[in-house]
Amino acid sequence: MKNFTIGIIREGKVPPDHRVALTPNQCVQIQSTYPTVKFVIQPSPIRAYKDEEYVSKGLGLNEDLSACDLIIGVKEVNIADLIPNKKFMFFSHTLKKQPYNRGLLNAILEKKIELIDYEAIRNKQNKRIIGFGRYAGIVGAYNAFRTFGLKSGLYELQAAHKCKDRKTMEQAMVETVVLPKNYKVVLTGFGRVGQGAREIVNLLPIKEVTPSEFLNESFDEPVFTHLDAEDYYGRIDGKQFDKADFYTNPSQYQSTFNRFVGLTDMYIPCHFWSNKSPFILTNDDLLSENSRIKVVADISCDIAGPIACTIRPSKVADPIYGYNPITKMEDDYKNEGIIAVMAIDNLPCELPLDASEDFGNELMRFVLPFLVGEDPDRIIARATETTSEGTLTPEFSYLQAYIEGRE
Repeated sequence: MKNFTIGIIREGKVPPDHRVALTPNQCVQIQSTYPTVKFVIQPSPIRAYKDEEYVSKGLGLNEDLSACDLIIGVKEVNIADLIPNKKFMFFSHTLKKQPYNRGLLNAILEKKIELIDYEAIRNKQNKRIIGFGRYAGIVGAYNAFRTFGLKSGLYELQAAHKCKDRKTMEQAMVETVVLPKNYKVVLTGFGRVGQGAREIVNLLPIKEVTPSEFLNESFDEPVFTHLDAEDYYGRIDGKQFDKADFYTNPSQYQSTFNRFVGLTDMYIPCHFWSNKSPFILTNDDLLSENSRIKVVADISCDIAGPIACTIRPSKVADPIYGYNPITKMEDDYKNEGIIAVMAIDNLPCELPLDASEDFGNELMRFVLPFLVGEDPDRIIARATETTSEGTLTPEFSYLQAYIEGRE
């Protein structure tokens, strides 16, 4: 096998992102497993893993990545940093025709760059095999309980990004969080995000109950329930819920989440939502006299989507805003009747060391073998958005109107 050089690019997004696709130890491990693979690290003053840590492992630093066979990053690469006729791999945020990245995709095409998009890397069952979703859930659930402490005044947790690492963050939470005896929490979503959130919730003295128990029984201790789609959606015609049909024909379904609003203190949305699906938590739900919801930690963060109070994303530096169901506008989240909303849209950035290591492990296990070896299931080919000829690949031809500005 011929030599294969991977360049790790400096993250250039503003605000800065401290994550990296591969840690120093992971680079060394890859070189040990694949002797033909070499790395070039572009120096960075903001990366969570410092330049010296890469150098100490025998990895070279170089501003110039033009000799690399593949250049990898995390977030969108700035147009000025794109190198013509090269192969890049990063989250481009173009697959859903995001208007703010149309220019980036056009620049990639003009420079005849092959783009592999992490978001499009899927196995032969068409399931995503790499991402930061787990750490979005982990940090988001921590922020949920931090928000409750600030809203209620019962305790105060430091921000996740001020913790050294995940272990320190979890220790602070376990030692600090105090929940009322009748406190009730709802999670929605069983994907990577939802499972990550569960990891945090399970550290607390809070009992898991079934949706039916949550709705019908009384408790003298904090409890949470984890809802799947059939627990908060139902067929409009009253027939039995069918998950496959729901994903195919979402317009035939309506939300039944209003059953939970009078019993829920904190809601943590971790679900995947399509804009073809019905809304889940409406403003009417939040306005109802029996609504008990005080905190919504919207990890899914679909703006103007299924959760009425998520009206904008929040930022790490200012993570919480208040939503007034009467005015449908922002208000002081500590006031009575105001929903405290945490809707940070880049949650894994708060724990860059741990999130980078977790992502790199997935990259090594599920992606790298197909980058440097055989790829019988076309995992890389199916995730490649553009060609070296400056065209969209057949799998992404649906983006043609988008890049032309027609949609």
